[in-house]
Amino acid sequence: MYYTKFDTRLCEIILVGDEKGLAHLHLNTGQGSRAFEIQDTWELKPEFFKDTQSQILEYLAGKRTVFEVCLNPAGTEFQKKVWAQLRTIPYSNLVSYGEIAKQLGNPKAARAVGAANGKNPIPFIIPCHRVVGANGNLTGFAHGLAIKKKLIALEQGQIF
Repeated sequence: MYYTKFDTRLCEIILVGDEKGLAHLHLNTGQGSRAFEIQDTWELKPEFFKDTQSQILEYLAGKRTVFEVCLNPAGTEFQKKVWAQLRTIPYSNLVSYGEIAKQLGNPKAARAVGAANGKNPIPFIIPCHRVVGANGNLTGFAHGLAIKKKLIALEQGQIF
């Protein structure tokens, strides 16, 4: 696996992946519940991620709404189904966990959708920040609610 790190106006971002695709995008916010460590076996290779980094910087500048990145997240089949469904949420739209569960054919699986959302290893490219509680309130985000608010504000054309 290869990795790179770079600073953005939000936080430091760490990318991890290989020829099969991007496996991790870590938002190093110092908040939230996501622990992340660069493994000794990974090779620092910034040039491998040049296009992905460019797309991320365009997104954070408000100039990109869709990512064209090969993804290879590790997860269970259910998690992968949830993550695929998240990728269908249009830019700047918000949906509830229950809506995602219904779209997957199991309206009672909102909590399971929430758990899968929390395990998403590639945030904002797989847009888990676009999922909110049934009442529209912002709920958990593995990297902290402050950055979730900023990502939503960015997509709604607000400056943060």
